[in-house]
Amino acid sequence: MAETPAADTGADTGAEASEVDALAAAYPNAAGIPAALQGPSSSLAGLRILVTGLGVTGFPAAVHLAERGAEVIVIDGDAEADVSEKAQILEVFDVQIRRGPEHVESLPAEPLDLVVTSPGWRPDQPVLAAAMAAGIPVIGEVELAWRIRGTNDAKWLAITGTNGKTTTTTMLESMLLAAGLRAKACGNIGTPLLEAVLEPGLEVLAIELSSFQLHWQFSLSADAAAVLNIAPDHLDWHGSAEAYASDKARIYHQVKTACVYNVADEATRRMVEEADVVAGAKAVGFTTDIPRPGELGVVDDLLVDRAFIPQRYSSAAELATLGDVATATGVAGEEPAAHQVANALAAAALARSIGVPGPAVAQGLAAHTQGAHRMVPVASSDGIRWIDDSKATNTHAAAASLSSFSSIVWIAGGLPKGADLTPLLREHGHRLRALVLIGTDEVPFRQAVAEVRPELPVVRVDPDLAGDSEPPERRGQAIITAAVAAAGSVAVAGDVVLLAPAAASMDQFRNYTTRGDLFAEAVHAHLGS
Repeated sequence: MAETPAADTGADTGAEASEVDALAAAYPNAAGIPAALQGPSSSLAGLRILVTGLGVTGFPAAVHLAERGAEVIVIDGDAEADVSEKAQILEVFDVQIRRGPEHVESLPAEPLDLVVTSPGWRPDQPVLAAAMAAGIPVIGEVELAWRIRGTNDAKWLAITGTNGKTTTTTMLESMLLAAGLRAKACGNIGTPLLEAVLEPGLEVLAIELSSFQLHWQFSLSADAAAVLNIAPDHLDWHGSAEAYASDKARIYHQVKTACVYNVADEATRRMVEEADVVAGAKAVGFTTDIPRPGELGVVDDLLVDRAFIPQRYSSAAELATLGDVATATGVAGEEPAAHQVANALAAAALARSIGVPGPAVAQGLAAHTQGAHRMVPVASSDGIRWIDDSKATNTHAAAASLSSFSSIVWIAGGLPKGADLTPLLREHGHRLRALVLIGTDEVPFRQAVAEVRPELPVVRVDPDLAGDSEPPERRGQAIITAAVAAAGSVAVAGDVVLLAPAAASMDQFRNYTTRGDLFAEAVHAHLGS
């Protein structure tokens, strides 16, 4: 586990990384990963590699592996999407592209040396399950990027958590740039990690990692890493809350400098205590309360550091103000939400772990812009505000959104991924004036309303409106148009109409981005603006 004086957090101290890679031991097929993969340029001639998926992850992986001489086969169950540009590039390298449901039901007939999978593919997907059963090593984007980085000595600052990953990552990038470092946000956002690690000249990678990406990594050794929070999510993919948390915890494996954890989330601290890290790595907490030694926190209206200064037992270093956080999150002049303060502190801890000076933290927050579909004001008319938080794809994220307002017409629904909506309604149901329910699976929302607020008006948008006539990039337009009309019919002055679905989007939309874009269009059309 990470070292920290017992007075700082009460944690045990001094544990070193095990000489045996526990993660690789848990995944014996990892031992079969071809040694030639190490480094960015060694020849892969003679290796046959299967890449699953032709999307943001699969395409650059296939290109890189084929450029190095591997015989690459790409499979994708979607035979309808336009991938003509990607196909033209891959054909130059003689990559075989096999699309359609029949190609993802079993392994190809050819013998394989390695499978590189895209994050959306579940471990129990037939191709991946068959590969593991046959002893064929399966890795993901993170493992591949780590192995091919070669002499690229850019520092890796890695971030995961159930919510806040993207905001924290972009805040971190902004702080690094303010410090004059050549840095880039990558991984689950922005530039694919595989491309970023091969980009010359970068000094720091600010890397957002999902639990899907972390599941297939075995040897990552980040300079510093943070788990922001843990709440049950993606249970359909991982199988259990325990498996989900276990995959998140992998981000701490072999950390070199600092394991950043959330003081308010005991699960993240336990992850640090149980992590095998490089000797000397420290545990660093962040809290929205007054920090103890070894933590970053808040004193009055200041964000302060008591972890990366020599005088941490007697003083604190000022980093930024709550006003800086408000500016960074698009609510300048208002009190920033507590979860946004926590995000800023986590980003600051990672930045400070590699020596970023305090003033750059404030400068980075001042220069930061909130990402798309994350609590974005869309319009205001007749005293009603319309807010797009389509990125709230789970209950934890939706809770942060709901906590920001007192009178809400809530547009929610989609694929709840096995989540229980009842605790969310118990905590925030008093804020709701009405629920406009979209999505194909209404049962978890109906059950929560019936148990907690049976008197709450619920308007159900007919899921059959999601017909096949809409083009893929606008799939769900009829659904969101109806939802906006329904919300507009019940909202009154003082209300916020909030799109914070607490569910994934893929049942009726292409993705959460499309859902948010179509929402904004529908709002402006509804208001005639």
